[in-house]
Amino acid sequence: MNRRTILLFFLAFFFGVFFQGCSLSYSFTGASIPLEAKTISIGYFSNEAALINPALSSTLTDALRDRFASQTRLDLVNSRGDLSIEGHITGYTASPTAIQGNDVAAQYRLTVTVKVIFVNNVDETQNFEQSFSRFEDYSSTLDLNVVQDNLVATITEALVDDIFNKAVVNW
Repeated sequence: MNRRTILLFFLAFFFGVFFQGCSLSYSFTGASIPLEAKTISIGYFSNEAALINPALSSTLTDALRDRFASQTRLDLVNSRGDLSIEGHITGYTASPTAIQGNDVAAQYRLTVTVKVIFVNNVDETQNFEQSFSRFEDYSSTLDLNVVQDNLVATITEALVDDIFNKAVVNW
């Protein structure tokens, strides 16, 4: 073996041993997940709001599962994951936001609130229990039943961003 081959072998060995102790994994999504974490379980988000959108529970749950499956290296499991997300929908309200001079609302606001419990079995200092809330406004000339699907899609995407960022981005 020549000297260059020995030097490259030594450097590769040194860096391999040196970086073995690192505990975080980084990705282009900004997620910072402990290397020891291999799985995530995301429970079904039940709807406990006073006003119920029948599709919201499955829409939110599926969107969270899709985000973690597509933007992390974690395997999705049914229960007892290294990381775990559970929660329920606590609020689904439509309320007036812009009142005109004749006491008629010009706009309404659809607000969705979810309570999330995140458990990191690898690093318990990352655990949290928090409510997340997002809203979208719509014209009072439109019926909620007509615009509801689009509003819920936009709100769900924002809620998933918030939950994902709080759980694994750690910025």
